[in-house]
Amino acid sequence: MAPTAPDPPPRVLLVMPDQWPRALLRAELRERGYDALGAPGLAAALAYPVSVPERGPVRLLLVDQTAVGPDEEPLLARLVERHGHPAGVLLTRSGQAPAVGGWRRVLRRPVTIAALADAVTSLLPLPPGAAGPDH
Repeated sequence: MAPTAPDPPPRVLLVMPDQWPRALLRAELRERGYDALGAPGLAAALAYPVSVPERGPVRLLLVDQTAVGPDEEPLLARLVERHGHPAGVLLTRSGQAPAVGGWRRVLRRPVTIAALADAVTSLLPLPPGAAGPDH
């Protein structure tokens, strides 16, 4: 009997307009053992397939509220629905009302990349033995 392949690491979709924070968070999540992909906005995020056979479904969305323009909340709702209502983390400005959504966690700026990655880890724990390399 052939050994079964291990489950792919959990997929996390980051929707963040600023390239460097998005790239740094993707790198941090990948280092921790996640399959992180990023998009600069909701339209780009909607272009990602719901599930990829060798990578699995998106299990968590992290959305920077600055990526949700005026009148784009229907796009946000479509993104959440399209991916089967995964766990959601919203990054927002201090004092700003959160975008409509079933957010499991709302983080307010200023926040570090490590704090964002910790929020992902707390909501979407890695399966045993799937952690990334030690630092």
